[in-house]
Amino acid sequence: MRLFPSYSPKNYCLRFLLVAGSSILAFVTSAAADHGRLRVAAGHRYLEFADGTPFFYLGDTAWTLFSRTSRDEADRYLANRASKGFTVIQAAVLAPEGGLTVPNAYGDVPLLGRDPNRPNESYFRHVDYIVNKAAGLGLFVGILPSWGTYWKQSRGNGSCIFTVSGAHTFGLFLGHRYRDRTVIWILGGDQDIASSAERAVIDAFAAGLKEGDGGLHLITYHPRGPGFSSDSLGDASWLDFNMYQSSHGSHDHDNGLFAQHDYALSPPRPTLDGEPRYECMPVGFYYADVSRIDRFDDYDTRQAAYWSLLAGACGHTYGNNNVWQFLQPGREPVLWANIRWQASLDTPGAFQMGLVRRLFESRPFTKLVPNVAMLLGEAPAGGAKVRAACASDGSFAIIYSAQGEPFTVDRNVIRARRLREIWYDPRYGCSYLLHSTDSRGYQTYTPPTSGRGQDWVLIIEDADQGFPLPNSPK
Repeated sequence: MRLFPSYSPKNYCLRFLLVAGSSILAFVTSAAADHGRLRVAAGHRYLEFADGTPFFYLGDTAWTLFSRTSRDEADRYLANRASKGFTVIQAAVLAPEGGLTVPNAYGDVPLLGRDPNRPNESYFRHVDYIVNKAAGLGLFVGILPSWGTYWKQSRGNGSCIFTVSGAHTFGLFLGHRYRDRTVIWILGGDQDIASSAERAVIDAFAAGLKEGDGGLHLITYHPRGPGFSSDSLGDASWLDFNMYQSSHGSHDHDNGLFAQHDYALSPPRPTLDGEPRYECMPVGFYYADVSRIDRFDDYDTRQAAYWSLLAGACGHTYGNNNVWQFLQPGREPVLWANIRWQASLDTPGAFQMGLVRRLFESRPFTKLVPNVAMLLGEAPAGGAKVRAACASDGSFAIIYSAQGEPFTVDRNVIRARRLREIWYDPRYGCSYLLHSTDSRGYQTYTPPTSGRGQDWVLIIEDADQGFPLPNSPK
């Protein structure tokens, strides 16, 4: 078996998307230059720009982007993700793989002598280039100052370099350097806070960042999975929005339960899944019998996105096991990665994340509130689970059937003279007008197909609103 096989799309429709190129899914991404800084919206459930324009957080995990790509490679990656509709690129300054000792494409390490007080200017000129390039494409960079390995104070952790003082100094440096850039700060780096000493280091990072950038940028925390930032940082005044990691343990792992958990907390904060199951990653790799590797596919990534968003998340993050580590010949694969990153950019799940964003942005999605009560009777459970959300003003509802199983809806939640019902295919972004009616009451819906990978979205809405069909040509 070849270590770096070429990726072959599963079907003709996605093959057409690859051939047709980015024009099929071209996005005009709202940029900070047009709308101002990001902030938490009123109600504390969503993010928005300073002028009130909603911001849909659609992230991609590119943890090693700064350390493993040349400028030409970064250009290719960023242009690809912008064309697919991503809005945030999550990358670590001190990366998870050799982040302190392995030089970047230009022979530079980030810190001189592994000292947080001595950032290497040459390395950060490369980071500057990537952040600026991303901004020019309408992308925010979710910057992790450090992967968790380098601040975690576990016994025997020889990679730990941060004290409270060093964390504050490094945060101050980054905050000041990127004060006027389109960035979001992400602390943590796949580790949880296990002691008051570790909490002091994380608080020092946050204080330094805020002092450096004047509090202009949002801050969140990427926990170890499966887990929540809210578990250890619920009282942190600097934490603008929560992040959970539902991780990579199983097919059909309902990450909507994580969104539900955070949605019920007080005070309220926006929340999202910062690391769900990755396309092409072995399922449950930490349990795995590697002689029979089963990998997550595009369906797994779609299911995670819709379950989370309809349970109250303000956005979603996607990941590909080959892309986050920028795998190519000469690099040791991590977690059984097996396809070159360049050949992994156009996997079906990456395209379909753009379709998720387009669906939600086709309606005033910041009005959505989780509403399981509108689902009546014995709704499908397990991998076939159905989730639903309804606009706070009753103008529309979105229901997701993960395996195309029938479900019953109380249509009285839609406050309208006349209802319109639409089937939306999340694989290809196709919309099918089902019915228009002035009747109310309960209705059972049977999606067009069923089974694993046959997920469907139903939209029920006020016909008088004149909403466009999702993904219709502008």
